Amino acid sequence: MDPNKKYLVVIAGPTGVGKTALAIQLAKHYSTKIISADSRQFYKEMSIGTAKPTDAELAEVEHFFVNNLSIHDPYNVGEYEKEVISLLDTLFKENSVVFLVGGSGLYINAILYGVDEFVEVSTEVKEKVTANYETKGLAWLQEQVQELDPDYFNEMDVHNPQRLMRALEICLQSGKPYSSFITKNKKERNFEVIKLLINSDREILYDRINKRTEQMMEQGFLQEAKKLHAHKQLNALNTVGYKELFEYFDGHLTLAKAIEVIKQKTRNYAKRQLTWFNNQDEYENFGPDDLEKIKAFLEIIMQH
Repeated sequence: MDPNKKYLVVIAGPTGVGKTALAIQLAKHYSTKIISADSRQFYKEMSIGTAKPTDAELAEVEHFFVNNLSIHDPYNVGEYEKEVISLLDTLFKENSVVFLVGGSGLYINAILYGVDEFVEVSTEVKEKVTANYETKGLAWLQEQVQELDPDYFNEMDVHNPQRLMRALEICLQSGKPYSSFITKNKKERNFEVIKLLINSDREILYDRINKRTEQMMEQGFLQEAKKLHAHKQLNALNTVGYKELFEYFDGHLTLAKAIEVIKQKTRNYAKRQLTWFNNQDEYENFGPDDLEKIKAFLEIIMQH
């Protein structure tokens, strides 16, 4: 390996596939660190429902951008890009390899290619979108964003009205897809990028998601959500799992139905994540148990 070359290895893939355990083994092999690219794991109040690395896993390898924010902190992908790039400058002084791990495609692309400045949205456009949402509902928002920005629609939580409204506002104000501001002008980076997509057979993945949901409930997810119920209007909590349990607390769903819906929506999200990553360039596909194959693959690339 050329000591002057620095490598950012992206380990991407759908929720529940097994990225965390694989990334920890790889990071230990290279004696390096992990940066999270899971936009739900930033929040320290949300642990069980976001399937964060456990305390034991966090003790094995140093992770960044896990538990670094409160649900009350406003935060966006532009801030994430600036903070991660600054951190990488520091980490690469001591490490030739750093791992970027997660399933939030827009956050990964922000690190690889940069984020453009978003246009200012006029009050008129904001009020128009809000009024339409209030009269026509979530389905209208989903249709609009899917039509104007299918790429972003495939990657996002489509049941999150705040994110849908923000995307639609940008689309209407600029006349361009929201996602075009994420990757339009690729910034020069001072590191090489190796992109790995971790996936498994759909039946296996969906079974893992279903079992993981049940494990979360056994670990106390209901109690975690109960503590956060009073803050359910916050954007950070507009997330699969929490929303369905809030519906249960509010008397709109039985607990059994809420758990069933969590499993279904998580499977849907995993499917959209895979669509997103499969539409990106240069990802090499591996399974969650392909540790030795991945090590060999990385060695070949880093020797050139």
